[in-house]
Amino acid sequence: MPLRILVFAKAPRAGFAKTRLVPALGAQGAAHLARRLLDDALARAHAAAIGPVTLCVSPDDDPFWKSYDAPPGTARAGQGGGDLGARMARVAERTLARGESVLLIGTDCPALDVSILRRIAHEMAHADAVLVPAHDGGYVALGLKRFDASLFSGIAWGTSGVADATRARLARLGWTLRELPALPDIDEPEDLCALPAAWTAGGTFK
Repeated sequence: MPLRILVFAKAPRAGFAKTRLVPALGAQGAAHLARRLLDDALARAHAAAIGPVTLCVSPDDDPFWKSYDAPPGTARAGQGGGDLGARMARVAERTLARGESVLLIGTDCPALDVSILRRIAHEMAHADAVLVPAHDGGYVALGLKRFDASLFSGIAWGTSGVADATRARLARLGWTLRELPALPDIDEPEDLCALPAAWTAGGTFK
């Protein structure tokens, strides 16, 4: 079953993207970091060479996306409306219906490197789902070979219970799960220490 990486991203505009980092970086600095994270996530997704890459954008009609130069070969899809779960479900269901398995990632985890993406692809050959938790209780990657709406509905997104809720729902479905070690994502000012050192040299985002 071929695999497609779905990269979910918000337009990196000041006051819209990475707003929880504004106290540390300022609105423009947070937007600059959001753009760097977006570029890096797409580069890693392509470099892993585990399947085609689709950039799933929000808002669908934001002017930024019209001028954004994604890496060659990047497909695009709108996320549509609703909460994060509704938006992920919409794109995942559509992709799975075409006969492709999916790997859902965001742009917040530079530690989700090429070797880990390739390991996820390997593990997906042996399970219905692969989960990479985040240190804060969410997750930074979810691979699926099947679709069920319960994995995306009624979850308190952005809280520390997201990964646990997802595990519980996978267990209720009776699906096999492989889980990789947790990784840091970049959401709060205290997470900035997890950025690659080269990114913060000279106070790039301040």
